Amino acid sequence: MTINIDNIILLGSILLFIGLLGTRTTKYGIPILLLFLVVGMLAGSDGIGGINFSDPLITKFIGAIALSFILFSGGLETRWGDIKPVLWQGVLLSSIGVIVTAFIVGIFVSLVTSLSLLEGLLLGSIVSSTDAAAVFSILRSRSIALKGNLRSLLEFESGSNDPMAYFLTIVFTYLLSNQDATYMSLIPMFFQQMILGGIMGYLMGIIMHWVINWIKMEFDGLYSVLLITMMLFTFSFTGFIGGNGFLAVYISACILGSRNFIHKKSLIKHFDGQAWLMQGIMFITLGLLVFPKQLVPHIGVGLLISFILIIIARPVSVFISLFFFKITNRKKLFISWVGVRGAVPIILATYPLTAGVARANVIFDLVFFISITSVLLQGTTIPIIARWLKLILPVEIKKISTSDKDLIQRDRTIMVQLTINSTCQHLGKSLVDFGISGITITSIERNGKFIQPEGHTKIQTGDQLLVMADNWESIGKFYGIMGIDLKAPEGS
Repeated sequence: MTINIDNIILLGSILLFIGLLGTRTTKYGIPILLLFLVVGMLAGSDGIGGINFSDPLITKFIGAIALSFILFSGGLETRWGDIKPVLWQGVLLSSIGVIVTAFIVGIFVSLVTSLSLLEGLLLGSIVSSTDAAAVFSILRSRSIALKGNLRSLLEFESGSNDPMAYFLTIVFTYLLSNQDATYMSLIPMFFQQMILGGIMGYLMGIIMHWVINWIKMEFDGLYSVLLITMMLFTFSFTGFIGGNGFLAVYISACILGSRNFIHKKSLIKHFDGQAWLMQGIMFITLGLLVFPKQLVPHIGVGLLISFILIIIARPVSVFISLFFFKITNRKKLFISWVGVRGAVPIILATYPLTAGVARANVIFDLVFFISITSVLLQGTTIPIIARWLKLILPVEIKKISTSDKDLIQRDRTIMVQLTINSTCQHLGKSLVDFGISGITITSIERNGKFIQPEGHTKIQTGDQLLVMADNWESIGKFYGIMGIDLKAPEGS
C-alpha cells in the first residue's frame, strides 16, 4: 500500500490508535517510544502492513516540527527554581558531554568499520544526544522518584543537548558534501548558530509573555493557537537568520514558563498533549521509513558501537563534564546509564540522507539499530539501576515528590481574606500582571457574587479576595504588592 493524500489521515489515525493501546504495557517497563516505532515498522514495507514509505525529506520535515513541539512543551514545564541548582552541570553535559561522546564514538567507528573518519564523526554526532522522553515515561509508570536534583538535571540536559548534536550533524554533513570546506570556516558558524539561537529564544520568550497577556482573544481556545503560531515562528525565523531553531524554541519556552501568563495551567496541559501526539507521529513515521531487512547485516557492528557508546563514551563524557562538581560517583553512573538514544538521533540521521552524503543509508541503518538497542537495554533497566545505586527516594518522600502539581497548590496552611479599596495601586489590572508567586487566589466575591479568578480577571474596588499560602512571608509579599501593610499574628 502506498501512502497518498486520500489515505494518510486514515492510516495515521489507525497506527496512532494501535500505538496508544500499546502504551498500557509501559507498566512492564517497555518504553512508549519503542512501541510506536514497532507499530511503524510492522506497518511498513517489510511488515504486515505493506505500507510503502521511503521519503527522508518528509520524515525530516515531520521530525523537525515534532521536535519543536516536544522541546517547547518540556521548556514550559521547566521551572527556573528546579534547574538553577543544576544549570552549569546541565550546560556542560549538553555541550562538552555531547562533543566528547561524538568524538569517542566517531573515532571508534572509523577504526572498526569501512567508514572514513569524517563519516564516523558524523555518526557519532548523530547519536550524541539523549532522549529523556522514554526514560521519564518509565519512571512515572513505575512511580519512581529520584534523590536530589537528578530528575531536574536529566530533564534539563535532554532538552538542551539536542541543539549541539544538531550543529555537529550539520557540520559533518556539510564537510562531507563540500570537499573544499575547511574546519576554520565552521567556527563562525558555531557561534552564529548558538548566539543567534540563544538571543532569539530569550527575546521571543519575553515577546510571547507580553503578547499572550496583552492580546484579548474572543475565545479561550485561540490562546493555544496563538502560542503554537509564535513557537513555529521562533523556530523558522531563527533558522532563517542562521541561528539554531531548536535552541531558540527551548529557551523561549523556559523564559515563558518561568513567568505568569493567562491560561498558563491549561496551555501547559495542552502542549503536553501536543508533545505526546507529535512523539507518536514522529516515531511511527520513523518506523515506516526504516526497512528491517536492511538492519540484519549491521547487527554485529551495531551491537559493538552500542556497547562502546553505552559503556565507554557516555560515562567518559559524563565524568569529564561533571569533574569539577561535587556529585557522587553513584549519581554520575546513573546519569551515564540514563543516556538513552531515541528518536532524535534517527531524525538527525535523515539530514545526511537528504543532503546526498555517500553511504548515508549505512549511517541511517546503524543509527536506527543503535537507538533501538539503547532503548531496549537502558530504557527497560533504569528502575533496576536506580535501585541498585540506591538513588530512589524513601516511600514517604516519594509520595510527596510524585504527587500532582495541583495538590501542592491546594495544600495551603494559611488562608486570609483581603478587601480591595480605592487606594489599591492595582485597580483595573489583571491578576497575571501582579507577578504573584507562593500564593493562590481561590475566589473573588464581587457584589454578592463569587467569581472564579483567572489570569485575565481584573481587580475592582470592593472585591474580596480569598487568599491561601504556605506561610506568612508569602502573604506579606502579596500584601506588599497590593500596597497594604500586614502584621502576622503572634506565634505564626
